[in-house]
Amino acid sequence: MTSQDRSTPPQQQYAERSYRSPAALAGGALLLLLGLWLGGDALLRGDSHTRLTALFALLLGVPLVTAFTLRPLVRAGEDRLTVRNPFRTITLPWDAVEGLRAGYSTEVVTGDGTYQMWAIPVSLRQRKKAGRQATRGTGAQPRFGPHADAGPTPRAMADQALDELREVKERATRSESTQTRGEPVVRWSYPVLVPIVVGAVGLAVMVAV
Repeated sequence: MTSQDRSTPPQQQYAERSYRSPAALAGGALLLLLGLWLGGDALLRGDSHTRLTALFALLLGVPLVTAFTLRPLVRAGEDRLTVRNPFRTITLPWDAVEGLRAGYSTEVVTGDGTYQMWAIPVSLRQRKKAGRQATRGTGAQPRFGPHADAGPTPRAMADQALDELREVKERATRSESTQTRGEPVVRWSYPVLVPIVVGAVGLAVMVAV
């Protein structure tokens, strides 16, 4: 270790970690492109009723797809965990986090309640695959040769992410900057909710007339 490494502050040794679902990002981008293509064609070529219907459909569909695919994010910083779900953003100081678990979904547990983490989906298929690989790896391994070290036990992506978050939490709770207890802060995403409500009401009216 060089003198420069020894002088690096602890908070600069660990980068902020962010988690998103690649499958959700890809699926959301494709749905948005398809919706904008169909909606744009209706706006350009349709009559007045069709154009208004397409406009309200876009107002409903674009933020709705964005909320469930592109928006979810989990960010683990030095002093807090930020969970951005489709319609809410939850900011949790690490000392308010009592546990992290993954059943059918990933969740963060606090004294005030339990919050899902949409950005880290649980794949039962990945878990089964990892379990089969781990079972095969528990057999007797040769002490020498190319197969002497089977490597770490395979884990599903959601379980790996939670292991990393637990490490960040454990490191943060030992830091002097997180000794003061904070409270969870929940904020609704009105820029997402308002267009959805307007689009839904407008689309219902256009369909009814």
